[in-house]
Amino acid sequence: MVKTINLSTRLTAVASYINKGAHFADIGSDHAYLPCYVCLKDKTAKAIAGEVNEGPYNSARETVTSYQLTDVIDVRLGNGLEVIRPGDELNHVVIAGMGGSLIKSILEDGKDKLKHVKRIIAQPNVDARNVRKWLVENHYFLTNEEIVEENGHIYEIIVADYSERTSEKEKISGKELLFGPILLKKKTKEFYKKWQHEFEKLQRIVLQMKHAKVQDIEKIKQFEQELVWMEEVLQDGKSNQ
Repeated sequence: MVKTINLSTRLTAVASYINKGAHFADIGSDHAYLPCYVCLKDKTAKAIAGEVNEGPYNSARETVTSYQLTDVIDVRLGNGLEVIRPGDELNHVVIAGMGGSLIKSILEDGKDKLKHVKRIIAQPNVDARNVRKWLVENHYFLTNEEIVEENGHIYEIIVADYSERTSEKEKISGKELLFGPILLKKKTKEFYKKWQHEFEKLQRIVLQMKHAKVQDIEKIKQFEQELVWMEEVLQDGKSNQ
């Protein structure tokens, strides 16, 4: 029997935030590599691998069978959090490799399935701000963030834990939602690389918007404020070199 599985850098980083003994759902599991990796390393972990499409669902079932993990990983076909059933009592949910707006929609549409979920680990490919906003508005406190680079792409990983306390939405600024409050403190080289790219891209967008016949003044103002924030952050990076 094969005892190990090689994960991408991105998914290895995601897996590192799954606590020992976790019972978790991996939504959009694709080939179920992440649940297999975790359950091979941690014999006390259990997982649900959720997939919305037949092809990846069948691939996930094959992977789980090949690693002889059918007793601890349940592969289910369904849309988003629909794969979670009453009595599952999951304590972690992982949603990785999708756009931020889609992750937010999955969480919002399946809110009633999150009753026992203490930790959400999200890895949005774009628009992490949307995910942070949903989390802080729904009593999930941002406890860790990481930024990793792989094959020329930069990914943000957001870890949030549930708390009955008042939501932190009153205390988190627009700037922190954009950059990530924890990433803003860490400021790694990948962080600066990402935001240099985003700064240049947004500059071009604003220029195009200003040359449009019909201008969205409010949107231009918002983007210009974001450019100011980005410039401040990038200047910090230069002064620390």
